[in-house]
Amino acid sequence: MPWRECSVMEERLRFVARLLAGEGMSDVCRDFGISRKTGYKIFNRYREEGLEALSDRSRRPVRYANQLPEQIERLIVETKREKPHWGARKIRELLVRKLAGDVRIPAKSTVHAVLDRHGLVSQARKRNRASKAVGTPLSQAAAPNDLWCTDFKGEFRLGNGSYCYPLTVTDQISRYVLACEALESTKETPVIEAFVRLFRERGLPAAIRSDNGLPFASPNGLYNLSRLSVFWLRLGIVIERIQPGNPQQNGRHERMHLTLKKETTRPPGMNILQQQARFDAFISEFNEERPHEALAMRTPAELYTPSSRAYDGLPELEYPFHDRDILVTACGRICMHRKKINVSTVLAGQRLGIKEIDDGIWLVSFMHYDLGYIDLEQRTLQTIDNPFGTRLSPMS
Repeated sequence: MPWRECSVMEERLRFVARLLAGEGMSDVCRDFGISRKTGYKIFNRYREEGLEALSDRSRRPVRYANQLPEQIERLIVETKREKPHWGARKIRELLVRKLAGDVRIPAKSTVHAVLDRHGLVSQARKRNRASKAVGTPLSQAAAPNDLWCTDFKGEFRLGNGSYCYPLTVTDQISRYVLACEALESTKETPVIEAFVRLFRERGLPAAIRSDNGLPFASPNGLYNLSRLSVFWLRLGIVIERIQPGNPQQNGRHERMHLTLKKETTRPPGMNILQQQARFDAFISEFNEERPHEALAMRTPAELYTPSSRAYDGLPELEYPFHDRDILVTACGRICMHRKKINVSTVLAGQRLGIKEIDDGIWLVSFMHYDLGYIDLEQRTLQTIDNPFGTRLSPMS
């Protein structure tokens, strides 16, 4: 995370104060570990709105996607309770007759998702929910490789003028620095390649914790997934994400970042190769020489051992309890009965399981995670409660 571990408001005040004192934008942004674009955004907001503009703003959307008016949802629930044997198709038809011309009638899949959310879908018509992820609090590792933590330490300018984006990975329990890669961007492809090299060398962890930014998550992806997080899921790695604006939930990793910045970036290397050499020297000293008070003055290398779960590539996806599987195209669609339904580009190339659970309503699953329902008439995927536990309002 770019901001230091203190009040964000306080940091912004310090940032603005240095600019008002006449310091250059580039130098101040470099010291605070943020981009010039972010720096100008903060300063311009201060000039337009004053001190109040420096406090955190609510990121709550005005309206959640796929959210029904409260009266319509209540009518769906009441109808189901009055007529427990009716399915989504019949309930929707009743809405059409009662409300035609007054409001927009929701799709069958939306009606079914409402019933599912209120626990009104019979067990015979949906998958066993015991295997569905519900989102858990952040875990506490008990042994090496129970939990890895990853992040991008704030970008900084090298001696030749180009930017460096350090990708860092640590083992939570031993504090062992598994990787510090000097990358030229935060694009997903080089990050995935870096994790492939790491998995081959160290094996697979049980879980990986990150923040909610790219490339670990995607603000526009289905359930906030990214290609990288889908790759982790395929390997059986549990996704953990800290709450937005709470870097202390990844505190051990952030503390390592402070030491990394102090010892490797002041001054920075002339180019990306020189900077990587500094990172490599830092990793060696941090892991093998530097005693840690939290480890009873032992080094991380004395506690860490590679994972027993070897990386052997992506396992095949199978859906024995679904009617069939279907491939997501490069543009993020699936084709059913000659109809194209948008799912998400982050799942491009992945096989999904589909199962008809009501007349014309299909359950769509990725691995053991239920993604939502498809209504072939509407040609849409109706999302449900987030199976990955990372957003309050899933986006399609």
